[in-house]
Amino acid sequence: MFEELSVKILTWAQRKNLIPGDPDKQMIKLMEEAGELAGALLKSDQDKIIDGIGDCLVVLIILAEQLDLSAVICLDTAWNEIKDRTGKTINGSFIKDLPPIPRDLK
Repeated sequence: MFEELSVKILTWAQRKNLIPGDPDKQMIKLMEEAGELAGALLKSDQDKIIDGIGDCLVVLIILAEQLDLSAVICLDTAWNEIKDRTGKTINGSFIKDLPPIPRDLK
């Protein structure tokens, strides 16, 4: 489903002439949307939280395309990086285990 929605978003972004746009400006847009999401979280406004997460995803999909990347591949890469990660959750944040120190550095 993510892939199908990405195609729809990119088609929309093409029509709006966003794909040849400036990735730096798209990054600024992401920060704007993240700020709105933070405000919604502070107010516990569920509708605006859902909208904010969606807006951030839309901006990231467009940013990836501007950088000649696939958001789906980026997501898959991130998943493969974290899927076997070990650690623990402290105060609601996941803290990954540090890699062991090589014997020759001990």
